[in-house]
Amino acid sequence: MLNSLFRKKSIDKIISDHEQGLSEGHGGGMKKVLNVRDLTLMGVAAVIGAGIFSTIGSAAFNGGPGVIFLFIITAITCGFTALCYAEFASRVPVSGSAYTYSYVTFGELIAWILGWALILEYSIGNIVVAISWSSYFNNILQNIFHINLPEYLTTGYQTAKHVYTDAIANGQPTDALLYATAPKFMGIPFIVNIPAFVIVVLVTLLAYIGIKESKNTANFMVGLKIVVLLFIAVIGIYIIFTDDLTGNWTPFLPKGMEGVLKGVSAVFFAYIGFDAISTTAEECANPQRDMPRGMINSLIICTVIYVVTTLVITGMVNYKEFEGVTDPLAFVFDKINMQKVGTFISLSAVVAATSVMLVFQIGQPRIWMSMSRDGLMPKSFSKIHSKYQTPWFATIITGLVVGIPVLIADDKLMTDLTSIGTLFAFVLVCGGVLVLPRMANKPGKFNLPYVNAKFIVPVLVILATFLFRVRISEAFSNLGNEGYQEVLFLVFMVSAWLIGIFSFLRNYSLIPVLGMLCCMYLMIEIPAKSWLVFFVWMGLGLAIYFLYGYRKSNLANE
Repeated sequence: MLNSLFRKKSIDKIISDHEQGLSEGHGGGMKKVLNVRDLTLMGVAAVIGAGIFSTIGSAAFNGGPGVIFLFIITAITCGFTALCYAEFASRVPVSGSAYTYSYVTFGELIAWILGWALILEYSIGNIVVAISWSSYFNNILQNIFHINLPEYLTTGYQTAKHVYTDAIANGQPTDALLYATAPKFMGIPFIVNIPAFVIVVLVTLLAYIGIKESKNTANFMVGLKIVVLLFIAVIGIYIIFTDDLTGNWTPFLPKGMEGVLKGVSAVFFAYIGFDAISTTAEECANPQRDMPRGMINSLIICTVIYVVTTLVITGMVNYKEFEGVTDPLAFVFDKINMQKVGTFISLSAVVAATSVMLVFQIGQPRIWMSMSRDGLMPKSFSKIHSKYQTPWFATIITGLVVGIPVLIADDKLMTDLTSIGTLFAFVLVCGGVLVLPRMANKPGKFNLPYVNAKFIVPVLVILATFLFRVRISEAFSNLGNEGYQEVLFLVFMVSAWLIGIFSFLRNYSLIPVLGMLCCMYLMIEIPAKSWLVFFVWMGLGLAIYFLYGYRKSNLANE
């Protein structure tokens, strides 16, 4: 049985199976309409969204202007991963993203685990984005149209309950809180986020209609976002130097690198989404050439945007004032009495969040489609609409998976779960490249540059051990009293040493090894309580696999 759990599909077989459309009811091929410009803009659409319009504020408060170093560090980490994705996308030009890549390298069980984890990135991640969209949309209704929707129709049930329980724990009055004042249905407060649900329905409908229409809409929204951010940068830089506000950049690292690293979760979430490009491989005119370029181009553009925007907002307003600010770009203009500009930015934030949701709603159905083609999910998930040429059933299910929870969900836990699921996928993709056979350079193909990690990685691990020596010592000394967070850190250090040893013995390629180590470190910085939920989620996924996928798999029936 153990061998059957790790049964693999060769690259040639995956490509052949998907080209022939082995699934029953497959409606033919998908439209190959995406080029490198479309892929680049799709990557920007996915990355430049809720992060730059919300989480950048909390990161700036913790790290000051120096938080740009964290954006650069995270971009480098994502860059290592993007190169690994590009290698796979060039070698396996089919839908499925990291799921399909793992099927080639690690086998069926790991592929299923990764496919299940990707639901956290795309579907659960979209819940967070939809909640952010709802917040900005309600601000626009109030400030422009003077429409005030009832609070119980614009807030998630779990969010309201969380505020209520925190108030009780802190001995604060609760009579005026939403959880206490909302209408009740059978004794339960009726609190739902209607705007978030509506935007999920609309975006799902657009993804259902077709990739061409989705592409054109996403490209338009990306163009608008870039224009708005350029406008902010130009106006901001002019104000900073005209009003002599450069003193806000001093000190540049007010809380040192420790303060900068506190924003790891928020900053990483800002980068989530560039890998969604790889799910559209079957809709690319030339995936081997264009996918690697699209990924790298979008990552570079987004990093420049994040760094410039961070410098502008921390120059216009002192970093100390960003505590608790959820709309930092609008906030800085409100602080300098430019409220109309702030309202305009809120409008662009709605557009930004919409484009992110659209890319994610396109990505998730295509992963399920690939899993269905392999027999791991019901055949309905791989059906292609005869008119729109999209995976219509999988798209509808994605809309339900996002739309129903978004009515009641709390975005804090969802953010952490999304980050864990994404980083987990990144680690396996980077590891998968290490076991791919080397391929001779061919025109139109992308080959990951090979740099021998034999000595570099062991030296880096030794250096990291020296720099973390105090934390390691304290973790061991207080292991019986420590929370799960330090246990995660010790697991990371042991894993880093094992990777260093194998790099020395097997001459691993440097880029994927660095990608694995960087992603693993970011993972352990996520709160341990979110890890517990993640393990429960993965346990549910394994149960589904053994009850259905293991028996129905195409490989099991060959």
